[in-house]
Amino acid sequence: MHDAASVPSGVRSHLSGQDRPAPTLPVMRILSIQSSVAYGHVGNSAATFPLQRLGHEVWPVNTVQFSNHTGYGSWRGIAADPAVIAEIIEGIADRGVLGQVDAVLTGYQGSPGVAAVVLSTVTRVRALNPAAVYCCDPVMGDVGRGMFVLPGVPELIRATLLPAADVVTPNAFELAYLADGGDPGSVSTAGIGSIDGLLAGGFLSACAPAAMGPVTVFADPGKYEYHSCEQIAAQRTYWAGRELEMKLLMDKADQGTGGAVVNVIAYQGDYVLAREELKVIDATARAKNCDAPRRP
Repeated sequence: MHDAASVPSGVRSHLSGQDRPAPTLPVMRILSIQSSVAYGHVGNSAATFPLQRLGHEVWPVNTVQFSNHTGYGSWRGIAADPAVIAEIIEGIADRGVLGQVDAVLTGYQGSPGVAAVVLSTVTRVRALNPAAVYCCDPVMGDVGRGMFVLPGVPELIRATLLPAADVVTPNAFELAYLADGGDPGSVSTAGIGSIDGLLAGGFLSACAPAAMGPVTVFADPGKYEYHSCEQIAAQRTYWAGRELEMKLLMDKADQGTGGAVVNVIAYQGDYVLAREELKVIDATARAKNCDAPRRP
């Protein structure tokens, strides 16, 4: 048994006083197609080491090898030809391990042709492993800097990569462009609006994993309509346990460097799904006058 004082407060609050260790993080194989820089920490130069320190296996494929982030305004180095990136992916496939990929993570594209390689890779990985997740960091620009990618890249990300992604992690500037489109050279964050507005516009629901369905976008409101109260109670026990499991994993991941990335890729979708299922179960239980469910 573990001393309760050694368990983080965020975890203890979900144990209801029980002395229980947080679960072990599952190892993921992450294909990371991003930039690499000598000075600074962006792209694979930022993501690879933290994810490895968390115990995950990372297969970095560099879209560029630059001296520094392009946001500085000047840099040196080379952008990999899309054909070269495709060759590297093909070499990984030659090892017979592409189907072992649990998540594809992409960032700075380098050139417009890279988007087609990314889309092809995601399609191949999903065909071999339908449970694989695609996390797209749509690196394009920032407030005060504007776009710092080659012309054509923003449009390709919005048109081809965004619809294919399970998770998208834009900054405010990138979110404004992805939500509204228009001229990449005149993006305004003033038009982002509320989360409800983005949901109504289809932006966020388009990024949800296909298995989740469109929030309750994530759960079918009529799913438990023909369940008995006993069956509803059993389902609630399962989904409450699932919610707690994901919360414990997220709390544990947050303690380490890169935890936010792991949470987005590995746990956040399942956590939201569990919470939405519980909402539907509770609403159905009330409609059927079942005994009031108690949270564990």
